[in-house]
Amino acid sequence: MLYRSALNKAIDESMEADSSVVILGEDVGRYGGSYRVSEGLFSKYGEKRVIDTPIAELSIVGNAIGMAIAGLRPIAEIMTANFSLLAMDQIINHAAKFRYMSGGKMTIPLTVRMPGGVSRQLAAQHSENYETLFSSIPGLIVLAASNASYAYYGLKWAIFSNDPVVFLEHELLYPMDMEFREIKNFDPFKAEIVKEGKDVTIITYLKMRYDVIEAAKELEKAGINAEIIDLNSLRPLDIETIANSVKKTKKAVIVEEDHKTGGMGAEILAQITEKCFYDLDAPVLRIAGEDVPIPYNRKLELASIPTPEKIVKKILEWKAENGI
Repeated sequence: MLYRSALNKAIDESMEADSSVVILGEDVGRYGGSYRVSEGLFSKYGEKRVIDTPIAELSIVGNAIGMAIAGLRPIAEIMTANFSLLAMDQIINHAAKFRYMSGGKMTIPLTVRMPGGVSRQLAAQHSENYETLFSSIPGLIVLAASNASYAYYGLKWAIFSNDPVVFLEHELLYPMDMEFREIKNFDPFKAEIVKEGKDVTIITYLKMRYDVIEAAKELEKAGINAEIIDLNSLRPLDIETIANSVKKTKKAVIVEEDHKTGGMGAEILAQITEKCFYDLDAPVLRIAGEDVPIPYNRKLELASIPTPEKIVKKILEWKAENGI
């Protein structure tokens, strides 16, 4: 199943099951969405439930919060995570706080969907990862869908949650054809062990999942059997699954596309240190994006983020430096 089809299926089934579910955003209606995620929904549900909006992210999220307070279950689509900066006041200062400021009398059943990450020559203003910003905000749930199954089950769970969910996608995943697995007793906060291994735990999420899988094949040739964990949920973090793996392999590597300084990996590293310090045979290795705005030039763009080749090289260097 295409990644974008899994998202479309989740929205379609949710709208069919519950008339309070609506979607709003730029080009989500007649055009079918910038990445075709809402394709076919406008003709099926009409303009009152599939709402084209002006290019005004603050207004999209603000209106969605009002809808949620009034009893609807809105899905606000932001065209790219980069544009979510314009809606930060609504997301952080309103959606995340209303339940707490009302003493639990007010719920905000809101899903804010957005893709982020480095695509292909979209340059600095369209290539950022802002998961660290969202994951640092109390009151928000932050999910990161890297595959069709989690995209489907995770988004349906988010839509029917009574708390605000930031649902992160990646632009390069939309056209990917992926295996779709049926999941019983779905837990949105459970990390996935993508591959079992015994020599090192590699923790990752979103598009980096696939770069890590490619890297693991090369590491296998070098005699390193890596265990791969896809986080799925960034807030809350499934530290139990991570810690159990690290206590087994004694070594941890974090691979993220985000910038290294202050990136998601820094928080993961901190929690590993708190839980597993005396189990580690070597310092935790972070493989992340460079601390630069993403360049437009393709060679420089690739140089600014982890690739399978870089992941293999850095892990082999780290292994040699630490005698492990």
